[in-house]
Amino acid sequence: MTIDDVNALSAADFNAKFDFLFEHSPWIVAAAEARRPFASVGAMEAAFADVIEEAGEAKQIALLRAHPELAGKAAIAKELTDASTAEQASAGLDRLSPDEYALFHQLNDAYRTRFGFPFIIAVRTTTKQGILTAMHDRAANDVPAEIATARGEIAKIVHLRLVDALA
Repeated sequence: MTIDDVNALSAADFNAKFDFLFEHSPWIVAAAEARRPFASVGAMEAAFADVIEEAGEAKQIALLRAHPELAGKAAIAKELTDASTAEQASAGLDRLSPDEYALFHQLNDAYRTRFGFPFIIAVRTTTKQGILTAMHDRAANDVPAEIATARGEIAKIVHLRLVDALA
């Protein structure tokens, strides 16, 4: 699918095609749709980023909170979105030992208590050990730095999902 194909979609088709990009946050895709035509895929991604930036802090935090915990209860209960299920599996998070699950739960709980939203990382770009290292390292961040880091990770996730959707 080319950017011209994307620009030619009806609003409904655009939203249906891309609403999975952001976890449980279709408002971003809907708002970006109104900014078409896009000159490139990069411009499309920039429109998504602009929508998030313009939404204000409350909606940005809601976006972060819409993400699932890694190897969390939703994953165990098979309640993740299809995209999240595949992404977590790509890092082996669907094949953890009981001790590894316990460690992830402990780190997830500590992270959520400290920052008020789940730990977010583009799991397709790392490994299980890389995720654990990042969870430890990022726990030292202050809240504004971690919000910025989490938003950057969402941008990576969306980029990878968009590349797949356009292939």
